[in-house]
Amino acid sequence: MRGLVNKLVSRSLSVAGKWQQQQLRRLNIHEYQGAELMGKYGVNVPKGVAVSSLDEVKKAIQDVFPNESELVVKSQILAGGRGLGTFKSGLKGGVHIVNRDQVEDIAGKMLGQVLVTKQTGPQGKVVSKVYLCEKLSLVNEMYFSIILDRKSAGPLIIACKKGGTSIEDLAEKFPDMIIKVPIDVFAGITDEDAAKVVDGLAPKAADRKDSIEQVKKLYELFRKSDCTMLEINPLAETSTNLLVAADAKLNFDDNAAFRQKEVFALRDPTQEDPREVAAAKVDLNYIGLDGEIGCMVNGAGLAMATMDIIKLHGGTPANFLDVGGNASEHQVVEAFKILTSDDKVRAILVNIFGGIMKCDVIASGIVNAAKEVSLKVPVVVRLEGTNVEQGKRILKESGMKLITADDLDDAAEKAVKALAN
Repeated sequence: MRGLVNKLVSRSLSVAGKWQQQQLRRLNIHEYQGAELMGKYGVNVPKGVAVSSLDEVKKAIQDVFPNESELVVKSQILAGGRGLGTFKSGLKGGVHIVNRDQVEDIAGKMLGQVLVTKQTGPQGKVVSKVYLCEKLSLVNEMYFSIILDRKSAGPLIIACKKGGTSIEDLAEKFPDMIIKVPIDVFAGITDEDAAKVVDGLAPKAADRKDSIEQVKKLYELFRKSDCTMLEINPLAETSTNLLVAADAKLNFDDNAAFRQKEVFALRDPTQEDPREVAAAKVDLNYIGLDGEIGCMVNGAGLAMATMDIIKLHGGTPANFLDVGGNASEHQVVEAFKILTSDDKVRAILVNIFGGIMKCDVIASGIVNAAKEVSLKVPVVVRLEGTNVEQGKRILKESGMKLITADDLDDAAEKAVKALAN
């Protein structure tokens, strides 16, 4: 018995951990948008402009870079690993340094094409914009980031005098070079804090006082914009002795959307999972995963338990979907549309424990969804709670071929078995 419990706990924690990693809803913006925002706070960034057509490319070359002999052309997608990515058209690399007369050609080969990187998955992401930047003469590359740290219960600055590669690689190769400076969220960053960071970065030529001011400006951006992460890699020194944020990634707390309207207006839904975008429009909490059993549940805790038990029985959840405690029939219909839009879904498990949520509303939603959506996969339904008898009667009178379950364990087992049929 103890072995079974340990097995259940182990699997549950594994599934929960994976879900928690994916469910963190943080606004992610494009590189060019991050550069514009940093510039507003006085952070040194390369001169650049985002373009979405060849006409805009031509104009930018003439107006913004009249004297540049070389430019950096960067594809703009919300995923890392662009430099080592490959376009489905065959073009290698999403970042190119080219001569002035080659910019239009390489930008044309990127715009409208799908770039596949280690973070996009095999489906890749469409490049709708490219970012044209001045080519800087860099003499030193470092790593800088600010994150929210659970241990210190506040912002934490991480810096390394080596940069240009992932922090994971840096931590493995140069663990002694990484410094961490916790910031008192109430007192804010002090000159002493910023000096510790600069000493850890160990710039070779940039003025120390100016570097301290740049660190303080980056923290000001992090705090005032409600960032959850600000990562600059590399934070570089130029041949003109400037400290420049050569490439940056910024994430923002969704809970601050009400007071960060300008920042959240930068959201690019074309780069997000279309299922999650559709769910958000009807106030459903949906996170796409990679499994085969679509889940529709009321309550985040019950949804997590449902995913855990599916995994325990040898299946894999295709999503997290919490319809909440007061979902309407319309929301249930939309939930089914989202579930059935996933080609990987081979069975659907509806698990409702009606407290505030009424079972007859869910049942009516399932029936109406079946009328609007061609259900080609088996549907397992477990209903308990408020108006459960009315709900079961609605489902029975509908004539739908449903698999009913007595409890959650029974429902998960039947859903997994349905995959084989």
